[in-house]
Amino acid sequence: MSTGGVQSLQRAFDLLERLADAGGEASLSELAASSGLPLPTIHRLIRTLVTLGYVRQNSNRRYTLGSRLIRLGETASRQYGTWARPLLSQLVDSVEETANLAVLDGDEVVYVAQVPSKHSMRMFTEVGRRLLPHGTGVGKAMLSQLPRSDVRALLERTGLPAYTSNTITDATELLDSLDEIAARGFALDESEQELGVRCIAVPVIGGPTLAAVSVSGPEGRLTKEAVARILPEVLAVAKRLADQAATA
Repeated sequence: MSTGGVQSLQRAFDLLERLADAGGEASLSELAASSGLPLPTIHRLIRTLVTLGYVRQNSNRRYTLGSRLIRLGETASRQYGTWARPLLSQLVDSVEETANLAVLDGDEVVYVAQVPSKHSMRMFTEVGRRLLPHGTGVGKAMLSQLPRSDVRALLERTGLPAYTSNTITDATELLDSLDEIAARGFALDESEQELGVRCIAVPVIGGPTLAAVSVSGPEGRLTKEAVARILPEVLAVAKRLADQAATA
């Protein structure tokens, strides 16, 4: 590929990233302002991406990420989950509760891998399930790693609907909790997504995408004392996932 072709490819991917950073939708002038590229260059690249299906033009003449990216993202997420599954299995063997891996896809949490515990009463989340991040341990762990302006923009798009009576539904309260989570390195879900279930989640920092690993179980087994005991195990797996990603 020529030098010009490589540069065009780099610029096209940069525009896709900037669309994602803008919440999935932007105008040509907004893309020009954020990228520093001339409008004619952006228009040419965007038209190519529209033709290929990776970008779509709305009726308001703004551009959004296209549906062809869904297949790429879903395939990449499945591969990430497959790659992480052996570490999740080791975590389950160690802590005897269900382990999960989730990523942030747009404004939603997507579970990409799970290894269930061997208990007859155990937590089960279907791989591929999507939830809003404010009501989950993995979601809060991932949000804690984002600039607060990005979190505010996400919450404005999604709102903070209640999954249970314990779900945080106030944006200021959630933002304050994210500061605490970032400082201590883990998040807790105290029956916020499902009553009677406690979850401890740790962000995977430096991975191929924003992700978090978690352990979940019934409150009766996953007591606060148990959380304190298994926290080092979850932290260690999150670090191993990040280290493996860095050397992959």
